[in-house]
Amino acid sequence: MTLRRLGLSALCLSLTLGGTTAIATPPTAHLPLGPANLTETRDTRTLQPGVTLTTIVRGRTDPSAGWTVEIAIPSSSPDPDAPAAALSDQAGADKAAAKLRAAGLDPRVEDVPTPKLADAGGNSLGYRVRVGLYGTKAEADALRTKVIAAGLNGSSLYTGWDGEPDDIASSTGPWHVQVLTIDPKTFRGTLDATYGPDIEKRETTSALASLTGATAAINAGFFVLDPKSGAPGDPAGVGVYDGRLLSEPTNGRPALVLGPSGTSVDRFTWRGSVGKLPLDGLNRYPGLIRNCGGTADDLPTSKPMHDTTCTDPDELIAFDPSYGASTPSGPGAEVVLDRRGIVTEIRSARGGAIPAGGRTVQATGNLVAPLLAAARLGKPLPIRSTLLDDRGRPVPLTRRTTIVNGGPELVRDGRIHVTAAADGMVQSTPSFYYGWVHKRNPRTIAGVDDHGRTVLITADGRNVNSLGLSIAEAAAVAKSFHLTQAINLDGGGSTTMVANGTVLNTPSDATGERPVGDALVITK
Repeated sequence: MTLRRLGLSALCLSLTLGGTTAIATPPTAHLPLGPANLTETRDTRTLQPGVTLTTIVRGRTDPSAGWTVEIAIPSSSPDPDAPAAALSDQAGADKAAAKLRAAGLDPRVEDVPTPKLADAGGNSLGYRVRVGLYGTKAEADALRTKVIAAGLNGSSLYTGWDGEPDDIASSTGPWHVQVLTIDPKTFRGTLDATYGPDIEKRETTSALASLTGATAAINAGFFVLDPKSGAPGDPAGVGVYDGRLLSEPTNGRPALVLGPSGTSVDRFTWRGSVGKLPLDGLNRYPGLIRNCGGTADDLPTSKPMHDTTCTDPDELIAFDPSYGASTPSGPGAEVVLDRRGIVTEIRSARGGAIPAGGRTVQATGNLVAPLLAAARLGKPLPIRSTLLDDRGRPVPLTRRTTIVNGGPELVRDGRIHVTAAADGMVQSTPSFYYGWVHKRNPRTIAGVDDHGRTVLITADGRNVNSLGLSIAEAAAVAKSFHLTQAINLDGGGSTTMVANGTVLNTPSDATGERPVGDALVITK
């Protein structure tokens, strides 16, 4: 694996080289979370020359927060299969509340205002229904059984995870944040991304750190998790590793770029072809486009749509050995090419080994016949794939270029600029935005500061000891480190930071550290 030379530096904090210094942060240098007078400590140490790790603990348990039951509000749609949702219009919320009152419960109907972002928010998302407020989850769980007995459903959650503007301003926390900073002036190691032995399988961030001998690592881009959406581990968007474009972009969405000229956040499109036929994708299951943003014939949309799998029955997908030992099996056809691009085999169904140094192309639906017509045994069949910038210009890729997918954009030109709508987080139901953007969750953030230093941040969440960040808060935290460009990477249960073989944060999945699609790794 070729890694690149970039750097992370220490924040403006007291530092003992090779050791640790714990300090109380002065009031002018704190995270922009909760009231300004909250206690905050920062612990900074050097991991290797040019690489520092800062652990930040801010705030205290909020006495006004507690455990409640949030109701799944039945849909008012005439469709009997329409799912319940966390948010509804006021009429739907009032109807659910009336049902709870009839069962002897005391619900609250609450309007949910949301912070203004660059292209979303700034208004009311809708209404939610909650019951009870307790000091423990067990008490809320006991109340939830009564909600179910009343004919509704719901979940027990901690109100400290709310993301309303008033809550953002007044919540006392606590928050646990880890920061890796790489300073190119003194860093002589490498910063790169790795997907592990192959694309189609997942590994934990700590396993990927171990495989590469990394001093430190964080999880990186979004990826396929459910086998119904493709091959678990496959990047759900652009992936460039060692200068090789192995996964096509979610057209127009931002990505983190680590290149010879430094770190940046950029937006990409793509074009590919096999012979004279247009390619639909690279190294992914045909017909399934995770996070959408593909070609015009994809359903339900060709625009980015986060955590959605678009479909297309007629696709051409190119594979190389990075995908795995063999390609996905199924109806269609597959053409096998050697390292010179010469057709060596034509398969009447999809699935089989990928030759060392060679490639294959799979066709489904109405593209089977055109592919078979273009392929001739012993003849060349050129495959072309070009990454394009936001102006449609080819992007030069060298062995020192790494790109991982992400979204939404958080900071542009040193200013908060959150593009939730453009990046597919605003959807037909406000409940998606409510859970993914508005609420506090574990987050992973990456960017570059005004001194050219790469900064990688994780924030724990989904527990009472660390509330997590809303997307608005994630952008504010990124700006507080003077990042001129910043992007949200995969978060939730994927958020993980590793240093010297130890997982530093508390991953939120009940099963522990989550296997992911790829990771950013820092090596000596």
